[in-house]
Amino acid sequence: MTAPAVPQRLAAPAPGWTDTVDVVVIGSGIAGLTAALKARALGSVLVVTKDVVASGSTQWAQGGIAAALGPGDSPEDHLEDTLVAGAGLCDPAAVRALVTEGPDAVRELIDLGARFDTAAGGDLSLTREGGHHRNRIAHAGGDATGMEIERALVAAVKRADDIRIIEHALVLDLLRADDGAVAGVTLHVMGEGQLDGIGAIRSRVVILASGGLGQLYAATTNPSVSTGDGVALALRAGAKVRDLEFVQFHPTVLWLGKGAKGQQPLVSEAVRGEGAFLVDHDGNRFLQGQHELADLAPRDIVAKAIMRQMLATGKDHMLLDARHFGDELWRVRFPTILASCRSHGIDPVRELIPVAPACHYSSGGVWTDLDGQTSVPGLYACGEVACTGVHGANRLASNSLLEGLVFAGRIVTALANDGLPPLREPAVDSRVAGLVDADVVAELQRTMTVGAGVIRSATGLADAGERLGKLIEQPAGEPGTPHWEATNLATVASALVAAATEREESRGSHWREDHPDRDDTRWSGSVDLTLPADGTAARPATAFVALKESSEGK
Repeated sequence: MTAPAVPQRLAAPAPGWTDTVDVVVIGSGIAGLTAALKARALGSVLVVTKDVVASGSTQWAQGGIAAALGPGDSPEDHLEDTLVAGAGLCDPAAVRALVTEGPDAVRELIDLGARFDTAAGGDLSLTREGGHHRNRIAHAGGDATGMEIERALVAAVKRADDIRIIEHALVLDLLRADDGAVAGVTLHVMGEGQLDGIGAIRSRVVILASGGLGQLYAATTNPSVSTGDGVALALRAGAKVRDLEFVQFHPTVLWLGKGAKGQQPLVSEAVRGEGAFLVDHDGNRFLQGQHELADLAPRDIVAKAIMRQMLATGKDHMLLDARHFGDELWRVRFPTILASCRSHGIDPVRELIPVAPACHYSSGGVWTDLDGQTSVPGLYACGEVACTGVHGANRLASNSLLEGLVFAGRIVTALANDGLPPLREPAVDSRVAGLVDADVVAELQRTMTVGAGVIRSATGLADAGERLGKLIEQPAGEPGTPHWEATNLATVASALVAAATEREESRGSHWREDHPDRDDTRWSGSVDLTLPADGTAARPATAFVALKESSEGK
């Protein structure tokens, strides 16, 4: 596979304005807003977000947030389910932090104003999703959990007059000191007045909470802002990324036809948690006998089963049967999904729901230790952009919101204990700048879907790498948001293809048809990647990192 050249920094005009703050938080989902609210005790805080503050991926989370909050449940049970779903690649110390600190983190969220659904006696109404052996999923508004959490966090941030927010702003690159440590960020504000255009924010710390990379693929559940900006920024800054090959394809995304592109409606796993089941076009329940939990098996197993059945039957989707719910359960428990299905001409009360896997979540990302510190001093990461070691090869359902809460809190606690680093002077950045043309994005998405999607092979990945190289080489126009986003997508795509090529086995959400089995002898650890200084694609820096060794350094 020819390694395509990717820019070492984004081509952009010189900053026309500057500012200084103690802590910059990039992103306004559950991880970013939690970090911002807690970081007020450290000093001045600035939140930078690409759209309005409430527009991130958190609001799209339907199922809920997992924590050991119910009778008969325990952090140990939650830990075991998470480790099993992670297929041998979770960092046990990170998972233990998640499950032990998670219940109190959810209670803090409730104290902040988040209103979760309750049972008749007033206790939290808890349900089950794939991979969980207990009812531990707290939800809100039936299937509008993310929207309620985002509402509560946004309201809290807006009440806090000591948090500044810059909306409609794309962070371009890190400012770094001579020793490589964080000195701030450059950004482009799509607005008017003093903060219009390119600016530079000097800061002591940058907390990266920018979300995922779903727009790498033609069909995704992610919003349009999920263009991998955080992972790309971190790679250009010299940070290590880990487990990038483990992209989770949600098994039940509403199938809208062969030509459907962009963000697709999610049919939450909680629907199966309430008793819905998958069938093929002949009515066969094809997940029976494939896993002890059948339709509630972990997502990678369900997605693979759907893909196998699609290939075996020549169909481009499978079917979800929830007709036995009746009108009231649909209306009360899943009002958002009900409305979404009906808006596309499907009535799930009376009809089978057509579903197919689509890109949903990145289990890997920017490597961090247990306190969210990346390999770049002063750069922290939490939420989907980060690889904390919690998810391993396959995220357990509804652990993502909890991870954002817990690890945002751990970052601020560590900074409070250690003290903020000094404000550093930005060094002159002499690296070669570049851009990828926005016109290649559609082809890039097709390339990733075919070559690095649910089913992968050496041949498909090699073809994807070659095609990415040709797309990256096309000259771009003047700097601007479309080209910057395209460059970020191309950077992350190159890294993902490199990682997927390196891992010659099938594990979790990484499925190699030319290496169909899990190989614990060769692949008991992670693939780490950095962006080499010569401008070639991200290459493995340290392959086969044993988790025992990596977690000792945390």
